[in-house]
Amino acid sequence: MPQAQHTLEALLWDVDGTVAETERDGHRVAFNQAFEAAGLPWHWDVAHYGALLEVTGGRERLLADMATRGDAPHRAEDREALARHLHALKNERYARLVEAGAIAARPGVLEVMREARAAGLRQAIVTTTSRSNVQALFARLLGDDWAAGFEVVCCGEDTRRKKPDPEVYLLALQALGLVPAAALAIEDSTPGSQAAGAAGVPLLLRTSVYFHDDGLPEGVVGWLCPPDAPIDLALLRRVHAELGRVTAQA
Repeated sequence: MPQAQHTLEALLWDVDGTVAETERDGHRVAFNQAFEAAGLPWHWDVAHYGALLEVTGGRERLLADMATRGDAPHRAEDREALARHLHALKNERYARLVEAGAIAARPGVLEVMREARAAGLRQAIVTTTSRSNVQALFARLLGDDWAAGFEVVCCGEDTRRKKPDPEVYLLALQALGLVPAAALAIEDSTPGSQAAGAAGVPLLLRTSVYFHDDGLPEGVVGWLCPPDAPIDLALLRRVHAELGRVTAQA
């Protein structure tokens, strides 16, 4: 029996790589500054950090990297303590980079957010980065009252499992009181796409620097948007409608 189509009611925004190219020029730089502040001779170059992005979450990324280093603490509890310390330092440095204007929004993103708000479309932030990182970036890009434009803000502190697990999407949908088909996820990466897909949320995948060669993961209902292609609210509505037709016919 064909499934009913749903009108687009909410946009669910990923943050890192989706709203801004934060990974290469923001988080990576801030991690290196944290290493220096902690007196560690570690440095993550562009290629190495790209490989580390297969691990979701900054603290988890640190632990994965330490597992390969002979000069990292040997005991698991010591590595965990160092990872938490470095992650806190990194977040401080990241906030400073954002405040200095080192990270700009990707083309069209802020315009879509403003269009959606003016049209009465609900919006949520669905990320597993830290709340402090979200606050720093959005306050810089949208002003101190940025949170007024988002009905729900789900961050890494709100979940037990990071993307590609769908937990953060399911949490946002529950808070919004919506079925997955009534929302559209905007993501840039394979883990994010997998998380949206596992939650049953239609997806617009606009790949970022580190994921520019990636396509839609197998089994995910989504629309692949070239990184430099313009986006606006009309496009997002068309994408959601087309994906709804595909799902209804399945």
